[in-house]
Amino acid sequence: MRVKRITTNLSVPDIQAAKGFYTGFLGLTDEEFNLGWVARYTDPDTGAHVQLVTKDSTAPEDSVISVHTDDVEAAYTEAMESGYEIVHPLTTEPWGVRRFFVRAPDGTIINVVAHHD
Repeated sequence: MRVKRITTNLSVPDIQAAKGFYTGFLGLTDEEFNLGWVARYTDPDTGAHVQLVTKDSTAPEDSVISVHTDDVEAAYTEAMESGYEIVHPLTTEPWGVRRFFVRAPDGTIINVVAHHD
């Protein structure tokens, strides 16, 4: 699997309540997207970003990071062949990503995702 980017998923109880800290104090100005349960804020000049998550809308558990890859199908096959636990199956989500969740041997849940171009 080729990793293009890794995004930290911060668990917050309320995205709107947390937004002021990340946009005000940290100065992240660009709301890349906000689906109500997940939102990403970025500094457009540096690319620094954070993703806030309340509760994943389709997966049974929340992930702590999102690993963006160029070939999610190959990553899924590799995870299955390696015997890793698949927490959320390979799915094309309504908001336009294809992803699956895998549990690392230490118990960490990782969202492996590819965006459709």
